[in-house]
Amino acid sequence: MLKGYPRPMLERANWVNLNGPWQFAFDDENIGETNGYMNDAFPAGMEIQVPYAYESKMSGIDSQEIHNNVWYRREVEIDDLEGRWILRFEGVDYVAKVWVNGKFAGSHQGGYAAFSFDVTDFLIIGTNTITLKAEDSFKATQPRGKQRWKNSVYECWYIQTTGIWKTVWMEKVSPARVTYHKMTPDIDQGTIRFEVDVTDQALGKKLICQVSLKGQDIVAAEVELLENQTVFDLSLRSKEMPFTLKLWWPHDPVLYDVVLKIVDDQPGDRVLDEAKTYFGMRKIETANGQVLLNNLPLYQRLILDQGYWKDSHLTPPSEEAMIKDIEIIKEAGYNGLRKHEKVEDPRFHYLCDKMGMLLWCEMPSTYVFNDDAISNFSREWVEIVRQNYNHPSIITWTVINESWGVPEIYTDRHQQLFTEGMYYLTKSIDPMRLVMVNEGWEHTVSDIVGLHDYHEWGDYITENYTDKEAIVTNKIPFNGGKYAMAKGYEYKGQPVMNTEYGGIAFADESGWGYGRQVASEEEFIKRFDSLTTAFKKLPYNMGYCFTQVTDVQQEINGLWDIDRNPKVDIEKIREINLRKV
Repeated sequence: MLKGYPRPMLERANWVNLNGPWQFAFDDENIGETNGYMNDAFPAGMEIQVPYAYESKMSGIDSQEIHNNVWYRREVEIDDLEGRWILRFEGVDYVAKVWVNGKFAGSHQGGYAAFSFDVTDFLIIGTNTITLKAEDSFKATQPRGKQRWKNSVYECWYIQTTGIWKTVWMEKVSPARVTYHKMTPDIDQGTIRFEVDVTDQALGKKLICQVSLKGQDIVAAEVELLENQTVFDLSLRSKEMPFTLKLWWPHDPVLYDVVLKIVDDQPGDRVLDEAKTYFGMRKIETANGQVLLNNLPLYQRLILDQGYWKDSHLTPPSEEAMIKDIEIIKEAGYNGLRKHEKVEDPRFHYLCDKMGMLLWCEMPSTYVFNDDAISNFSREWVEIVRQNYNHPSIITWTVINESWGVPEIYTDRHQQLFTEGMYYLTKSIDPMRLVMVNEGWEHTVSDIVGLHDYHEWGDYITENYTDKEAIVTNKIPFNGGKYAMAKGYEYKGQPVMNTEYGGIAFADESGWGYGRQVASEEEFIKRFDSLTTAFKKLPYNMGYCFTQVTDVQQEINGLWDIDRNPKVDIEKIREINLRKV
């Protein structure tokens, strides 16, 4: 069960985890609101283990039938009403409506972004009832990711996830508190910029920011809170020790600790709010056809990670399971992962920060192009970028994958403009990271040109990818007919990477894989070596991303099976990944 602090940034002391057993009900006729499920008419008889979707075994229900309206209910004991109580949901797919003691607390749309409500005014001393209705659908206008939108699974789309699928928790906070913080490192100047939002009740108080490293105080600041947002820079270099700046690297993921306090300026400096957070000093950019990490060339050895588990589906079964996934990826010689069509649990992002795993964060796709899809997609993406901005492991935002949701982007100007808009919208929030738009082919504006190709042997790669200019200028297609750039767009010298390849499956397995399946482990390793080495030998290629970490339901092209058992000799995979060519 997921038990640790659910959001490793802005960590406070007073919180309660609400994962565990909840009452549960299907509402196929959609009568729950009319009949008062949020009051005393909640149907009896079913129980679910939160935060696991009812479609998964760990939920205790394990039904893959389609139910577009589901209800949750549980009681929570409150022993005081001092301060403010915030009810937090890390992920509910797709529309959530929340009541506390029968009173409507709020709603949220979007399955992959976190949300919260201040429920203090609805609480009483003693037993309180929380009720949630989740509304889902097979609409292709909602960001779905790899969740199916048909009645059966097929190819690489899987069983849907409905309702609560990430941690639910409550937090007791001060009326005068930090509500949001954004930390931007500048390694060239040796500074970290803080943008800190506070409540109205904090105005006129002081904000104290203390930065430390491995228990040693580095720098502190005291700021008078005159507005709801305050911005300040702190230097991490002292005049006495100018070379003390520590950078975040995959091989040495140094994290600075931060304590933010709001202090009443009355005698005694009474602490009204105290929250812990952290940051890493790193810089990611492109120059001269290369990706640079901390001003040095970075060759990325990535693996596609869809983040599914056999018994819990999209929800990590435990903190230990998340740690294991990062460990096995590192053991195979990869320095990063592309989290595919999913926004992972924030504790996973923290573990990538702590363990030194480069991370591409990707928006789950819609599958049609219209005004509803544009609105749903852009609204949720802004939430996701803001919520995950501070993680140093995230070096790339992947907005759109393989023309999903923009199927006519090669020629359709409206779809092209949408991708341009998403690129610049993302950059307006986060100018320091790389942004990938339409990962795979038919790029419009993008910081990397990512090319997907699932051909089976390296001689094809060598023969068809040697002439970089012919590919990036659309003189020749690749991958059976795709072009690198959308019509009307020019290559601007971006780094070029192969960002999906492989997908190798065994012939004796039942399921779906890319291309012809292999008959033996020897053939698997031979094909993996042939492809990986071919991409590494391309002088302009700045990295690759192999498909994939594990099998997922009917898709059987992982290096590990769904239970994380290796299907091939991982030491051989590691040797090929790390081999110099």
